Amino acid sequence: MRTTLTIDSDVAVALARVRDREALSLKAVVNEALRRGLRSMDAELEQLEREPYSISVWDTGGMRVSVDDVAAALDWAEGDRRP
Repeated sequence: MRTTLTIDSDVAVALARVRDREALSLKAVVNEALRRGLRSMDAELEQLEREPYSISVWDTGGMRVSVDDVAAALDWAEGDRRP
């Protein structure tokens, strides 16, 4: 497939560096970079889809004080520090 891309200057520098180091064509470097990047993006998406959100639940032993009496609940929670 033929297409036209506008490549940012920092990406162009990185492509040129890899092209020179690996002695590959620009086409080969761009295609390999796209393949690796797209595989990585797909893997991240699959990871998000595989791990549903969950929380741990534990028994707290029930209410220590009635929350109907706010003053008593504050006394219990704050103890002597309460003004």
